[in-house]
Amino acid sequence: MFSLGAGLALAPLRRRPATAAVLLSALLVVCDQLGAFTANTVQLLLPIAVGVVARFADLRWTAPVAVLACAATAVNLADPGIAFTRGAWYYSVGLVAAPALIGRYLRGQEGRLREDPAPLLDLLLAGGGVTFAVLGTWPSWDSGTPPVWAVGLGVVLAGLALGVVRHLPGAVLLLESVVLVVADQYVPQTGNGLQLLALIALGMFATRASWSWVAAAYALTCSVTAIVIVDDPSDITLFRVIALMAMVTAPVAIGRYARSRQAEARQAADLQAERTRADRLAERERLAREVHDIVAHHVGAMVLRAGAAQYAGATGPAAEALADIRETGHRVLEDLRGLLTVLRDPGGEELVLADPDDVMRDAVDRMSAAGLRVRLRMAGDPARAPLVVRASAARIVQEGLTNVLKHAGPGARAEIAVSLEDRALTVEVRNGPGAGRPADVLPSPGHGVAGMRERARALGGRLTAGPTGDGGWRLAATFPLPRDDAGAGVGHDCRIPSAPRLT
Repeated sequence: MFSLGAGLALAPLRRRPATAAVLLSALLVVCDQLGAFTANTVQLLLPIAVGVVARFADLRWTAPVAVLACAATAVNLADPGIAFTRGAWYYSVGLVAAPALIGRYLRGQEGRLREDPAPLLDLLLAGGGVTFAVLGTWPSWDSGTPPVWAVGLGVVLAGLALGVVRHLPGAVLLLESVVLVVADQYVPQTGNGLQLLALIALGMFATRASWSWVAAAYALTCSVTAIVIVDDPSDITLFRVIALMAMVTAPVAIGRYARSRQAEARQAADLQAERTRADRLAERERLAREVHDIVAHHVGAMVLRAGAAQYAGATGPAAEALADIRETGHRVLEDLRGLLTVLRDPGGEELVLADPDDVMRDAVDRMSAAGLRVRLRMAGDPARAPLVVRASAARIVQEGLTNVLKHAGPGARAEIAVSLEDRALTVEVRNGPGAGRPADVLPSPGHGVAGMRERARALGGRLTAGPTGDGGWRLAATFPLPRDDAGAGVGHDCRIPSAPRLT
């Protein structure tokens, strides 16, 4: 009955660890007063619960829970009619303070643990295994035929084995099984204290092995557990057999559940990586198409000018040079069409080269019609930037305004700043919170922030995005320019006629 209560008290440990610690403290006092043997098990579980509280809760919860656990431990350690000595106080406080300090340390190292948790986790498993094994068995070290030092060494080695259980779960399970059988043979009273080590190894093995191997490990653990627990064959009943099998089944179920969650996490990470890769490739494809159109536009203009000069009456070397330019331009256009064919949708419409200013004007017009209050400001003569850079800036403006409408909703203010200065073209889209409900009115022309960041990176620039202090959002991109293309000019505002001005 009390064993069942100890298990139920651990039920809220993951979501409400403070509640679990309080329940275990109360159960420890009750078991101690009634003289139930379950008090030893609860005494081992209580520090674990305190460590979990210290790991996930702040000091407002950790401090009172730790004090309550210390008081319950003191009640359990005190013998009736015997004064509670200073050494006993140290023991009762240290038994709770150690896991509390470890929990607080883990809470402070949360970011580092995500980067490389393996060494610290292995160290904690080894330390926890030794602590659990020693605390659960040391009163019985002199109850068998082997010398005390040999029993103590075996117990410590069994606890240290948990330090490698994440890497060699099968070997650790075999070792713990052998230790249990040997302990039951020569030091019987230590077997129960070492039983949990084998169950931990079984649960870890269940997260790594296939079902066939898990079934074999389950049968082995059930057999060893029966050897340790059953003293007299006449005590075997159906209820006890079911209870033993359920006890061994619990770590297997936990291990398989953890295995499925890990598989889901890996699958989600792989899917996200694949989506990111697809977005990057799609944005590069889009950029390549625009580069094709830009190059084709300028080369076509060059060919037309060369042809016009020929018909104007050029003679001599000039006529030959113009003919060569015209012929080379034609070849370049043919090569571009053949090379970029794979980037076109089969049977799709040909992309029409759009002027970046027209793209921005169209985006502002559409967003203004949808309810945004948009202001566009240009400075430093951005028209002097290369066409491919201006086209990318226009696409970022288009994507940024679409995101404003989607997330801030109609009524939000959006300010766009495009400037050319210090040999770089900068684009900034800033918005405040909207008064209306966000509506998915327009489809996204790109692939979100990841696609815009990839577009900027492909041109040697960088893009940042994040919230502002007033509850809005800021999107900023910088494109470096060759020295010959940059220049500072007199700033001027260019407001779209259909966009309302902000006061």
